[in-house]
Amino acid sequence: MVSRRQMVAIGLATASVVVGSTAWAQAYPNKVIRLQVPFAPGGTTDIIARVMSEPLAKSLGQSVVVENKAGGGGVVGATELARTPPDGYVIGVATVSTTAANPAINPKIAYNTLTDFTPITNIAATPNVIAVHPSFPAKDLKAFIAELKKSPGKYSYASSGTGGIGHLQTELFKNLTNTFITHIPYRGAGPALNDTIGGQVPIIFDNLPSALPHIKAGRLVALAVAAPQRLAVLPDVPTFKEMGLEPVNRMAYYGLIGPKGLPQDVVDKVYNASKQALADPAVRKRIEDTGSLIVGNSPSEFTAQIKAEFDVYKDVVAKQKLSLD
Repeated sequence: MVSRRQMVAIGLATASVVVGSTAWAQAYPNKVIRLQVPFAPGGTTDIIARVMSEPLAKSLGQSVVVENKAGGGGVVGATELARTPPDGYVIGVATVSTTAANPAINPKIAYNTLTDFTPITNIAATPNVIAVHPSFPAKDLKAFIAELKKSPGKYSYASSGTGGIGHLQTELFKNLTNTFITHIPYRGAGPALNDTIGGQVPIIFDNLPSALPHIKAGRLVALAVAAPQRLAVLPDVPTFKEMGLEPVNRMAYYGLIGPKGLPQDVVDKVYNASKQALADPAVRKRIEDTGSLIVGNSPSEFTAQIKAEFDVYKDVVAKQKLSLD
């Protein structure tokens, strides 16, 4: 039997654990939080992260510093995040490229997208766009496809990296239209955009927020968007669905994740801070002005969304017989 003295000791120990746990939860965050972007500066992932960093810092009461960890179509940064201690001081921006497209095509990735992260919330859903340099001979999607068929292999396209969403969506587009364009991968959407704007590469499949300013300025010509319907910011540009290419009509996501094992208290704090940020009309406007749609779903909803997108791209890779070789 347990003596009275032992019962008292057990009770004190339990109370100590509870108090210690509560104190730890209340203490978070007590130092700078790093918001890790797995791509180079200038792309949509970077834009969304920088829009969110200030309101997150305000809500959490600590500085939130954006860090870019580019390479491997987002794999370098995502791998580093997966290996980070789950204390909440490094939070990553999850994209379709890092949590679905790249893992679907690359069996050698050092993380399991479904088990090595703790999803927190999807900040925004973002349309994708296929665009060309103004010097390209076609200015609409129908003429674009005709030009590609007339000159197979003549043209190349830029993407944010091998295995990224721009890569897989363009490869799907190529298969559906029976066309051939050479893939030129970059270390993020920013460098890919720079070379497309500069005319070194004539075509890009990009997320709309990073491409939109260049489209509006006439430095790129938008041919089609992957979105549920035509966008108010580009009312004359058709969706892929309108053009009979519905499988390509998939939007991107930009969410917050931590490494696996992130304490529930931390998840709740970051999730609630994100919801508070997204409730701010000024923050919403900055995100919506990029052509993105506010989401702010729950951790469980975002977990299900990541799995669904991963399954879609696994199917695309299998059907299109895609590989990194």
